Amino acid sequence: MFFMTATARSPEGLMPSGENQADFDFSAYLAKTRNLVEGALDAALGPERPESLRESMRYSLLAGGKRLRPILCLAACELVGGDASLAMPTAVALEMIHTMSLIHDDLPAMDNDDLRRGRPTNHKVYGDAMAILAGDALLSRAFEMVSLRSPGVPPERLLKVVAELALVSGAPGLVGGQVVDLESEGREVDLETLEYIHLHKTAALLRACVVTGALIGGADANQVEAMRTYANGIGLAFQIVDDILDVTASSEVLGKTAGKDLIADKTTYPKLLGLEPSRARALELVAQAKSALAPWTSKAQPLLALADYVASRDR
Repeated sequence: MFFMTATARSPEGLMPSGENQADFDFSAYLAKTRNLVEGALDAALGPERPESLRESMRYSLLAGGKRLRPILCLAACELVGGDASLAMPTAVALEMIHTMSLIHDDLPAMDNDDLRRGRPTNHKVYGDAMAILAGDALLSRAFEMVSLRSPGVPPERLLKVVAELALVSGAPGLVGGQVVDLESEGREVDLETLEYIHLHKTAALLRACVVTGALIGGADANQVEAMRTYANGIGLAFQIVDDILDVTASSEVLGKTAGKDLIADKTTYPKLLGLEPSRARALELVAQAKSALAPWTSKAQPLLALADYVASRDR
């Protein structure tokens, strides 16, 4: 696992933008919060029937990963003065939506991938039909987590959270971005279309993470808008780094099939801009994201460090 320090540089040469706060232990924060998230994810899928469906859901949901999305949600809630424990059900819901998107993306009709998080993809273990149903069940469970398992959060805030999740998981978000992504395979794609795809896939879900966390914490309209700006920046940067790693890292390091974008003839940032300009663009986006948090100064340390982590990750 890669943890960033003040002078950390990723193997791909990306240097974090700005200065890290020397008194903030990001590694400890990340480990502690990830452990809390893992426990909540495990508890969210307790014994229930049918057991075969539950097993398939747990196989992908508990497969590890960075847990960046739920951590962003919790950090955003705390930043605006909220109680992060109240945002945990929503943080779990966001990871469920993310996992659903991975299960469905890996299917033969989509990206047709055999490897995810270092082990066989869901459909390779349980079959296409069960993988589809497990993804569907995770999506519906996500809404259950928010609407039925979020005690202590005012109903009007939960209603706004449900609206955000509905938008991000449907045609205005993940689904719409995936459609354009599929339609763009084997075609020349310009930068505007490429960024449309990723603003509606990677960035959309990251945006929902910080916005929903902020909403649960009681953020005002200006604070929510700042969160959206922050998330758009780190979302596109995350995808650029993903594209870079797809051509520079191995499958063993990534935990998923490397070079699959090239095989599928997809347009990526390195393909369109080149490696070095892509790296520069990622750093520029992270700097823009961090500037959106300026009103919070030192209180934003977790989100500032997470932005640098996005640019510096090696998997």
